[in-house]
Amino acid sequence: MHAYTSVVRRLDDDLRREHGLSLQEYGALLHLARAPERRLRMTRLSEALLLSKSGVTRLIDRLEADGLVARHACPSDARGAEAAITSAGVARLRDAAPTHLRGIETYFLDAIPEDDLLVVERALDRVAGAGASPSSAEADPR
Repeated sequence: MHAYTSVVRRLDDDLRREHGLSLQEYGALLHLARAPERRLRMTRLSEALLLSKSGVTRLIDRLEADGLVARHACPSDARGAEAAITSAGVARLRDAAPTHLRGIETYFLDAIPEDDLLVVERALDRVAGAGASPSSAEADPR
């Protein structure tokens, strides 16, 4: 828990300081950018981000207020809503990506000896796969 919290806090701090985005906001933009047509149903986004429906609604509200995301009615189900990344959201994501990737390298990868990287990757893939439900596996952009 300490290692996870430490890395996540530093990644979040870097994104906030350099780009005015939280790590969760960055994650939402990333999921939307990787989705077909750059849009996802709110329920799919909440599953992908491991947030409650109300949590993802508040997150999308903030991103929408900043012009980074737009909400649309779902074309296949008028009762559902979709979030779509805007061109401003794509630009902000592109600007923030090098900061985020630098943080992953600095705070996580640099702490692991090169000989251990494949072992850590296999272990994390297994951990991620063990907790994946069919719906969350579909939302996984890997």
